[in-house]
Amino acid sequence: MTDAISIDIWSDIACPWCYIGKRNLEKGLEAVAGDDDVPQVNITFHSFELSPDTPVDFDGDEIDFLSGHKGMPREQVEQMLSHVTGVAENAGLEYRFDLLQHTNTVKAHELLHFAKANDLQHEMEERLMSAYFTEGKHVGRVDDLVELAAEVGLDADQAREALESSRHLQDVRQDQAQAQAYGIQGVPFFVIDGQYGISGAQPPAAFENVLRDLWAKRGEAEEDAAAVQA
Repeated sequence: MTDAISIDIWSDIACPWCYIGKRNLEKGLEAVAGDDDVPQVNITFHSFELSPDTPVDFDGDEIDFLSGHKGMPREQVEQMLSHVTGVAENAGLEYRFDLLQHTNTVKAHELLHFAKANDLQHEMEERLMSAYFTEGKHVGRVDDLVELAAEVGLDADQAREALESSRHLQDVRQDQAQAQAYGIQGVPFFVIDGQYGISGAQPPAAFENVLRDLWAKRGEAEEDAAAVQA
């Protein structure tokens, strides 16, 4: 049985390109799912905070935040958000920057680690990104996060305890330390099989090509090993 390809993704749930990159990866996986020899993959999300100094309750909209945080004119920020919205639409996502509530994401990352421990990390990642970018929900406060956790099937009381105790904060910090060790400075960043790095929201075809190439090489290596043993 060929070992699955590992895909480790560093992202922030408040990163618009991360949600687009996630969708493009999923489309790439859908494309290879029709292959005669379908590549098997294991996907793990890792924490990366784009703006760790952001308050939980930011007084202003996304344009206010970006113009202040990056020192960009409001008109330039509006053009940038319009561009990102168009790219997201092509990926099948309806971004609503007019509803978005900018917040600190460290608790959301802690929740993702709690969800990972309960085999619901993928569902939690999707729920958080959708809540943030398309529904205008607050994803920085414990009460709001507990509600979202319950929606994906996590125990609400256990989720609250994990968040209020900061039980998974060290897991978040370990992910960030690993990102620093890899030299990751922006997200999304995909590390495939611990050796190939893909930066940014690449198109689905980029993931298709890498997965097919790796899977084929893995199969060839196994055939060579079997021939030697024979």
